[in-house]
Formats: sequence, structure tokens, C-alpha cells
Amino acid sequence: MNTATVPVPRTAAALAARRQRTEAALHRVREAIARLRREKAQVSVAAVARRADVSRTFLYNNPEARAAVATAMAEAGERRSRTLAEQHDEREATWRERALNAEEALKAAQAEILAQRTRIGELLGQVRDLEAEWTEETIQRIIAENTALKQRVRQLTADNRTLDERLKAARSNLRFQDRRVADLEAQIAGT
Repeated sequence: MNTATVPVPRTAAALAARRQRTEAALHRVREAIARLRREKAQVSVAAVARRADVSRTFLYNNPEARAAVATAMAEAGERRSRTLAEQHDEREATWRERALNAEEALKAAQAEILAQRTRIGELLGQVRDLEAEWTEETIQRIIAENTALKQRVRQLTADNRTLDERLKAARSNLRFQDRRVADLEAQIAGT
């Protein structure tokens, strides 16, 4: 049986050429990753393969290339997570401030309503105590005052209701933002 043997120098030259092509490809991969970072573009296997003009198979099969891409993707994920966390904190602070303002306004309205009710009670007590001694004109003035106070109470009650609805809306928006941030964090974690 005649077996053909390849001369050793040819094999060594082929191996050296292959090693050189691999090193050149690795160099292009590193440059592509650096370019993606500078451009703040998303680092992915497909993006690196496209920019470095190598196949995805090369990136998956070559341990150095795979490690470089994995490291770049992890660093990009951490930066994106920090950015999203900062945005979430800003959004949450805004909604929390709005909710606190609405709660404060609601408390003020409730205190005003209580004060008005107390004042109405005092006036009604005075009317009952002195009703027999007052003239018709005085009674009419007190009735007008009472009517005005009742209208003020109705207005404050309506304002209270409006503020309560705003508070509920602010809390609902905050819950929605929390869910949205959680969804975004889950997407980032999944990427």
C-alpha cells in the first residue's frame, strides 16, 4: 500500500498560516469590540462578527474570541443596568414627590373641612341659643353666613375628592412605573 505523505515543511507552513489568520481574526475581533464600546452600540455576537468580518462559528469555537465577546457583553450589560437603575431612581423620586405633595394637599383639605364643620357647629349652636332674642335681620344675616359656609364646605369636599383621585392616580402611576422598570430589568437580565 502506497501512502502519500505530505512533506513536513508544507504542513508547518500551513499551520503557521492558519495560526496567523486566527491571530489576525482575533485582532479584528478586539478592534470591533473596542469600536462598539466607543460608539456605545450594543455588543452582541452578531454585531462583533459583522464588524470583525469573521463568522459567528469562529466566535463560538475560538476560546479567546468567545471570552472577549462574553466579557464585552457582560460589561455592556452592567453599564446598561446602572443606567436603567439611575433612570428608575429619578422616575421613582419624581412620582414619590408627586404622591407626597398630593397626600399633603389632601391632609390640608381635610383639616380645612374639619375646621369649617367645627365653625358651622358653633354658629348653629349660637343660633339655637339666641334665636329668640335676635331680630329678623340678624337671623337673615346668619342664615346667609350659614349658607356661604355650607357652600364652602361643599367646595372643600369636592376639592378633597379631586385631590384624593389625584393621589390614587399618582399611586397607580408609581405602581405602573415599578412594573415597567421590573420588566425592563428582566429584559436586561435575559439579554
